[in-house]
Amino acid sequence: MQLFSKMLGAAALVAAALVFSPIAQTRAEEGAVSEGGVVMVKSALVIGETITRLKEDIASKKLMFFSEIDQSQLAAEAGIQLRPSTLLVFGNPALGSQFMTSNPAAGIDWPVRLLVFEDAKGQVWLAYTDFAFIARRHHIKDRDEAFSKASMVIASIASSVTGE
Repeated sequence: MQLFSKMLGAAALVAAALVFSPIAQTRAEEGAVSEGGVVMVKSALVIGETITRLKEDIASKKLMFFSEIDQSQLAAEAGIQLRPSTLLVFGNPALGSQFMTSNPAAGIDWPVRLLVFEDAKGQVWLAYTDFAFIARRHHIKDRDEAFSKASMVIASIASSVTGE
């Protein structure tokens, strides 16, 4: 289990490196966008409050919360300095499992992962994979209603921290 946690942490650091790339940062400054399947949403709150509010909203929707991975802490333990970055892992097995019945390889994208990070200017961002992108990537054409529902849920969760 500890090895699995370390592997998951290493994978999360790689994902954070991709999100922190100059292209993603340039796109992030434009607001909520989908670049290569990644949706970026600007938070109106500081990182700690953003994470707390997101977790409260996830719980209020009765979604299953699996893990909170402090990527900054993992990086520090590896001797790497990383701006604040936390990965939240959650989902609804009754919904997410439907995608895997269409294509078992879609399990790589479930449960949902929501990255919360602070950029060089101190702005807090959310990043998550666009569900339409996931459907295209896995050639899933028989779950439009489920993907639509998942998209509405993640948009609602993200809106809990945008101040709108």
